[in-house]
Amino acid sequence: MKLHKGFEAEYQKRHNEIWPELQLLLKQSGIQEYSIFLDETTGDLFGYMQIENKDLRNTLPQQPVMQRWWQYMQDIMEVNEDASPVSIPLKEVFYLP
Repeated sequence: MKLHKGFEAEYQKRHNEIWPELQLLLKQSGIQEYSIFLDETTGDLFGYMQIENKDLRNTLPQQPVMQRWWQYMQDIMEVNEDASPVSIPLKEVFYLP
């Protein structure tokens, strides 16, 4: 994902104040842990999550609270036409269990 320059503090603030209903939705979707990292030199965001069932995660884009969150965040990051964050799937090249 990509953050617009100058919105680093606002992005952090919004996530510090994440809506309880969004937290609940993420947990109910099987997400056990979720971290987002920022490369401050480029504005690139990297999200990492541990999830029980990937199929449940695929239902998130249809959820009204998720869509409202995307609308809320669209002014500070690159988004698609539906306001979902532009994201690029990464290929895992190394894993050490």
